[in-house]
Amino acid sequence: MGIDFIHWNIDPEIINIIGFSLRYYGILFAGGIMLCTFILKWIFKNENISLGKLDTLTIYGVVGIFVGMRLGHCLFYDPSYYFNHPLEMLLPIQLTDTGEYKFTGYQGLASHGGAVGLIIALILYSKKTQESIINTVDLIGVVAPLGGCFIRLGNLMNSEVIGFPTNVPWAFIFERDDNLPRHPTQLYEAISYLSIFLLTFYLYKTNRPKLKNGFFFGISTSLIFIARFFIEFVKERQVPFEEQMQLDMGQLLSIPFILVGLGFAIYGLLKTKRDKQENELLTTFD
Repeated sequence: MGIDFIHWNIDPEIINIIGFSLRYYGILFAGGIMLCTFILKWIFKNENISLGKLDTLTIYGVVGIFVGMRLGHCLFYDPSYYFNHPLEMLLPIQLTDTGEYKFTGYQGLASHGGAVGLIIALILYSKKTQESIINTVDLIGVVAPLGGCFIRLGNLMNSEVIGFPTNVPWAFIFERDDNLPRHPTQLYEAISYLSIFLLTFYLYKTNRPKLKNGFFFGISTSLIFIARFFIEFVKERQVPFEEQMQLDMGQLLSIPFILVGLGFAIYGLLKTKRDKQENELLTTFD
């Protein structure tokens, strides 16, 4: 008897009203942002940071993530096409063979670009609010993996970012693509990111006094992209030019994030320990 694989044929579009398409991806993207903001509200209260600044952070963060994800896809994966079709970089349209534009929704978003966009947005937020940039990225580092989890669930609903063919019992047949059982790489990443969030949130609640100065940003960033790096080994290539590469674009782009993340995590531990020793020394002299 053959393996009864999971057949997946969800329509990405929930409803279409007069050309306006409501999709699962958009709902999950927005839902992830809302849940992260809700958790950040509790964190801001715990850190004695004005909740008014959270509204500013949310606006900067959402814009930075989305613009970064879109530009990241255009520039990392298909720059020649988008340089010749610049309107399609930021608008959800595509030029048809008849020379007319049609609404298509955004057909490509890159998580690496989103990470860069978020970091730039946080720098701008810190300058505007005079909040410490290192503390700001630390707090975002606690909740960022949860947002990534929701994005990958959105990819699952779109039947995109699929894995290589496989015979593992939990394989999905993405009927909108083909009839082959494949690794559900969207779920692999979603579960990984959820696990990373549970770890960072637990560490924040139990060890915040000992874990500061960029530790959470570092550990979150490094673990997210370590997971991404290894899951890419069972993921279909996103664009044709990757077929000739030993490591695909997603893996190559993950390496600097892993190194920077580890650097921040180590720096955070050492800096916090050094600050504690200096405070104890001052207390002794007092």
